[in-house]
Amino acid sequence: MLGGGSWATALTKILSENGARVDWWLRSKDDVQHLLRTRHNPRYLSAVQFDLNRVYPTTDLEEAIEEADWVVLAVPAAFVQSVLDKLDRDALKHKRVISAIKGMIPAKNQLVTDYVAERFRLNRNQLGVIAGPCHAEEVALEKQSYLTIGSPDADLALEFCELLRNRYVRAHPATDLDGIEYCAVMKNIIALTGGIAHGVGYGDNFLAVLVSNAVQEIRRFLQAINPQPRDLSASAYLGDLLVTAYSQFSRNRTFGGMVGRGYSVKSAQLEMNMVAEGYYAVKSIYELNKKLKVHMPITSAAYRVLYEKVAPPVEMEILKEQLR
Repeated sequence: MLGGGSWATALTKILSENGARVDWWLRSKDDVQHLLRTRHNPRYLSAVQFDLNRVYPTTDLEEAIEEADWVVLAVPAAFVQSVLDKLDRDALKHKRVISAIKGMIPAKNQLVTDYVAERFRLNRNQLGVIAGPCHAEEVALEKQSYLTIGSPDADLALEFCELLRNRYVRAHPATDLDGIEYCAVMKNIIALTGGIAHGVGYGDNFLAVLVSNAVQEIRRFLQAINPQPRDLSASAYLGDLLVTAYSQFSRNRTFGGMVGRGYSVKSAQLEMNMVAEGYYAVKSIYELNKKLKVHMPITSAAYRVLYEKVAPPVEMEILKEQLR
């Protein structure tokens, strides 16, 4: 497990309580020492207690992955390249790699799985992605949750599903790796934009229309960048979008709300002390779409607010005229 945030913590809880050994890489030595001393992550989901006979925290990246069959990436997308570039190109040669990152590599405008395949020369059948409406905070509370594991290799997806399933987690396999991963990125953009609208003063009626239009925007983008039949009403797509757009736990919705109320991007990031993946995703998807030229009014509105400093009330007035 690579990453020390809330989702890494929740996944470590699931996997270790299901009987797996988890070598857990965290950047901070203090966090590792705290875990070894108290069995709790001091920064995220601190109520979760770990069995140190199954969970082995470390700051040594190579040590964490050396004996692993699976490598789960749960580092914020903005930092995953700087973490993985420390590894030898053959370090993941015989591993199966699962991305739990709902974001893109900002410097490359690239999906995490595409970057991993390119950087470590992996076959796509070694890769998978975790998706679905599943907030880490609810996993920690053992609320009923549903996950989808997307991979071109159906056996890989099914095997990782088995590692996750328990009394409060249902997991199902799917083969649409790119579609699921792009949708996981884009739902953060929608939630962030919904937060901006709410911060400005728009209500639930507007948010419902925004989300309805977002489904169409996501469909147009996916068909342009990776055309294939897919049911966007499935929980890996629509379910993830809905929970991120509406939930009290959505950091992207929270971040957008702060920007809508007048916070600068930097001040919102500092106050949250958590990474809102949608901020980086907006720029990546917007720049990818310069070539595709898909009609994407929601993504464009978010980009103008965050990167061109257009006042949120002005941009939401423009956006509302484009929604139906």
